[in-house]
Formats: sequence, C-alpha cells, structure tokens
Amino acid sequence: MLTFYHSPQSCSNGILLLLHEVGAAFETRIIDLRAGDQRRAEYLAQNTKGKVPALGLPDGSVLTEFPAIAMWLADSFPEAGLAPESAIKRARISEMLDYIVGSVHMRGFTFDKMPQKFLSDPAGQATLRAHGRAEVAKGLGFLSNALGHSAFLLGDFSAADAALFYVLDWAEQDGGYDLPANLERCLARIRARPACLAAAPILRRPQG
Repeated sequence: MLTFYHSPQSCSNGILLLLHEVGAAFETRIIDLRAGDQRRAEYLAQNTKGKVPALGLPDGSVLTEFPAIAMWLADSFPEAGLAPESAIKRARISEMLDYIVGSVHMRGFTFDKMPQKFLSDPAGQATLRAHGRAEVAKGLGFLSNALGHSAFLLGDFSAADAALFYVLDWAEQDGGYDLPANLERCLARIRARPACLAAAPILRRPQG
C-alpha cells in the first residue's frame, strides 16, 4: 500500500491521475496548503521539503518531486503500459517532464500565482507576474507545437501527459490564457480517461 500526500488543485493532481492510471493501491492524505499543513511537524516528519506531491513507499521511505514519482510509478507497474520501452523514450519523457515542471510550472505559473513569495513591493510583484504569464504563454506554445496532431505528447499516453494535465487545467481554471485548440482537445481527452474520472472527487478543493 502506498501513501499519497496530496493537495487538490496543486501539481499533485498529475500524480493522482497516474496512480489511477497504473492501478496502484494507495491511501490519500490531504495536505491543505492554504491552511499551512505542509509546514506542520507531522508532515515535515514525513517530507522535510514541506511540499507536495510526496509518495510513501512500502519500505517506509518517502519519494518526492513530480518527475521522480511519475517515472517510479511507470516503472513499478509495467503492466499499465507506461514504462518507457527504450532509453530514448525514457529520455524524451524525462525531457518533457523537466520542461513542464521546471519551466512552465516553476518559472511561469509560480511567478504568476505567487509573486508575493519573492517580492514585497507591489510594482515588483506586478512585473514578476507579467513575466510569469509570458513564460506560461511561451510554454503553452511550445507544448502545442510538440503535441501537433498527436493524441498525446509522445504519441501514446505517458507520464509526461500527467504533468501536461495539471498545467493545462491551471491555464483553463485561470481563465486568462488562450489554450491552443490541440491542447484543449488533449485536455478533454485526458479528462475522459477512466483514471481521470476516478481521480475527479479529489482534484478540486472543497468549496467554502
């Protein structure tokens, strides 16, 4: 049994999707980032980084960082068909994961959503937010070109599409981004997958 530390509407949505895709047996522990659960001693005892996602493994250790968890799940459940078939396929999945998480998320959405984490000056925050939005727009353009006319980023559904799922969901929820038509279709395709339908109850924060 795996233990999944999850905050709805965060990047851990992508790992939740993958857990269902591979058919893993897991229990979910909700970490409310708005309430500061990630800074509480109970969670820090499990994950000293104080962020999500994190995955408690059967041996008692905890795996962190989206790309690492995503690749571990693909490799650990080969029957799901997500394990890379070759070294170059693995490299391409890792390449896409690194770009989505490291650039579109961290250099784009993080600056757009939370400029106050980096600057206290309102004018500086506005500049940083604008920079973040430009980075997201550039990233969406790259991902649209990479997707082309394919169903998913690398042809068949892969761990990279779990990361694509959460950034496209953020872009749509924000309402201020124009999603290219092929990315819109890809997002709809992912949402229609049985794994995403199974994950749906805890993809969103409770209202109120």
